[in-house]
Amino acid sequence: MDTHISACHWQRYVSAFLTLYLLHSASTVTHYSIPEEMDIGSVVANLAADLNIDVNTLSRRKMRLDNIANKKYLEINKETGELFIFERIDREYLCISKSTCVLKLDATIDNPIRIFNIEVEILDINDNAPHFRRDTIHLDISESTPVGERFSLNNAVDPDVGSNSIKTYYFSESDHFNIEIQSGRDGSKFADLILKKSLDREEQNVHSLILTAVDGGVPARSGTVSIVVRVLDTNDNAPQFDKDGYTIELSENSPIGSLVVKLNATDLDEGLNSEITYLFSLYTSEKTQQTFTLNSDNGEIRVKDMVNYEDFKIYDMEIIARDKGTNSLSGQCKLTILITDMNDNHPEISVKSFQSTIKENIEVDTIIAVVSVSDKDSGNNGVVDIRINDNLPFALRESSDNYYELVVSKPLDREKVPEYDITFTVTDRGTPQLSDNETITVELLDVNDNVPRFNQTFYTIPVMENNAPGALLASLTALDPDLHENQYLVYFIIEKDIVNTSMSMLFSINPENGNLYALKTFDYEIEKEFLFHIEARDSGVPPLSSNVTVHIIIMDQNDNTPVIVSPWRAHGTVVEEKIPRNTDKGSLVAKVIAIDTDSVHNSRISYQFLVNTDTTLFSLDQYNGEIRTMRMFSYRDARYQRLIVIAKDNGEPALSATVTIKLSTVETALKSYSDMTEVPLEYDIFSDLNLYLVIGLGSVSFLLLITILVTIVLKCQKPKPSKAAPPSRNSVISSERNSTFADSTLVSNDAYWYSMFLAETRKGKMVVRQPVPKGARYVVSSLPRGTGLTDTSDSAASTLQASTTTSSSSS
Repeated sequence: MDTHISACHWQRYVSAFLTLYLLHSASTVTHYSIPEEMDIGSVVANLAADLNIDVNTLSRRKMRLDNIANKKYLEINKETGELFIFERIDREYLCISKSTCVLKLDATIDNPIRIFNIEVEILDINDNAPHFRRDTIHLDISESTPVGERFSLNNAVDPDVGSNSIKTYYFSESDHFNIEIQSGRDGSKFADLILKKSLDREEQNVHSLILTAVDGGVPARSGTVSIVVRVLDTNDNAPQFDKDGYTIELSENSPIGSLVVKLNATDLDEGLNSEITYLFSLYTSEKTQQTFTLNSDNGEIRVKDMVNYEDFKIYDMEIIARDKGTNSLSGQCKLTILITDMNDNHPEISVKSFQSTIKENIEVDTIIAVVSVSDKDSGNNGVVDIRINDNLPFALRESSDNYYELVVSKPLDREKVPEYDITFTVTDRGTPQLSDNETITVELLDVNDNVPRFNQTFYTIPVMENNAPGALLASLTALDPDLHENQYLVYFIIEKDIVNTSMSMLFSINPENGNLYALKTFDYEIEKEFLFHIEARDSGVPPLSSNVTVHIIIMDQNDNTPVIVSPWRAHGTVVEEKIPRNTDKGSLVAKVIAIDTDSVHNSRISYQFLVNTDTTLFSLDQYNGEIRTMRMFSYRDARYQRLIVIAKDNGEPALSATVTIKLSTVETALKSYSDMTEVPLEYDIFSDLNLYLVIGLGSVSFLLLITILVTIVLKCQKPKPSKAAPPSRNSVISSERNSTFADSTLVSNDAYWYSMFLAETRKGKMVVRQPVPKGARYVVSSLPRGTGLTDTSDSAASTLQASTTTSSSSS
């Protein structure tokens, strides 16, 4: 413990001694002066020589220099003892804002330890140019600042000292500014900016200046700074519009909210002094302000309400632009908005005068309506063209400006077109075209200008005979296209007596509907046709009428039963005939002739055996009724043969008649016809038949005379396209037209025979007794069945004609 304390005290004593020795050794200072910025390695001095130190001992004694602020600017060459620049020395860095810069260094050597004080004065060189703390100096100067006002500028800085520091300032050329150089107490130089001319921000709001600082070094160095003077605004300018007045065209019906114009007012001031508010002046009407809106911030004028050219064509307004400065200033302009017309109004048509009903016989060129047209638009948009339907018997005629007359252009006929819908179409000439229409109805009043007309000019009406009295024959309706009383028709039968018979006694017509009735029952065998006229007359004033020819044809009905006229026999008796037994095969035994007064179809007769005792002995021709032998008689044949023949017509249902013939055979043969002589007829036996023949001939003569008279009367009357009334059945002799004669011979054993003429189904057949030589027998001649009237002889009637033949000796 004590040993350790003694060692510590000993070290303290040695340290104190060395310190005193070193301080004594360093009391001498070596001074050097060198310029700054010397190159590294440059020799400052030979420190070993200056300190009287052996150069050879420098390495051994470890000579060294201390650092300054961790920088080693100088170093000793141990071999030569020279002091040289080890690191760049910047005086301005080492000695900021000091006029004198000295580096104090301690050089230390060992064995023995010695410390030498060295001072190295760093001399300034002009290695720094003057510079300003800022690259740009900004100044705000109101444009109302008076001339001579002074403004301080930041001075330039130069780290160099002495003559190398700032010497003077230079200023760029300016009409409004200048500088004045001032010196400080420390000798520093600075400049003041002086206003030498009034500023106008609106003329030049920014002034760019350059200030240059120059030092006194050789060569001189300089530094510059930009001075930007911003002229502060004062509210000395009123807002100005681009123009004093604007004229804007705006289409009507522009959408609400659409932009009309954006006004632009400018204020040369700035800030609030240049912020502008737009508003309507008091000279702008309320209607204008109701129609348009004005944006107070940006000056936009937009459509506020519907714009209609027809209401207002021009809008005048005055707009004020006012700034927001303390003492606000304003400017104004006038705005005229011209509303341009659009084709937005349909043309209109108005019927001023109109006759809704006119007579169909109205004269051509008569005015029936007056119409006017209009269109609220202007220009071509307001020019209106009017037209009516094509192909109408009416025309439009312009009477005055926008007035037109509707006139009848063609004759009218109500029966063809009872009314007309006339559509007036108006079209403007705008783009796109707009149109409108209006329809009126013109009704035609009827005049009695049409004659009643039947559907046919000639009516042929078939009427079945045996009709019921009062039966409806036909409806003969006429048409009259007129109306009301001009259409009401009355029907008449035009009287024309035929055979002293009035038509009104035979027929009746309903005067209201034209229904034709028969007043009596007709018999085809008596009356076959009627020809007369019916007139239809309207109720107009004067009345008009027309007539039609009516041909009534009586149609036959199978209402007559065939009548057997040969062989003749009294009613209900049997015909007895005698024939020789030696009669040859094919000989005529008897001929049955039946007649039917019906028409051709119903009067066609066919013959059949109803009873034949020996079917192998006799044959009957179904068409001509001839009974002939099929073979010669034999001894086995009975003496008496009974034949019943039925004659049946062709009607529906068929009617018939029968005749019974009793044949008896005799042994004595008849003499030949050449031996027969004429025997006078016994008129007392056939008195009834002769009476019938006389009556028939008289009737024929009388009817022939009546026919001649009627023909003469008809020829004297006015000719009409009608057929003559048919004569009655007993008034026409028709068999003579078509009849031909053929003979067949019937031999009878009666003492007397008769002659007569028979008509069968309107086919004349004549049975004539002829004398034979030697007066023993009679020959009956008759017309054949196939030579009758044809079916087309509609008006011919069956007629019985009788003729009495005299003996050949008397002829």
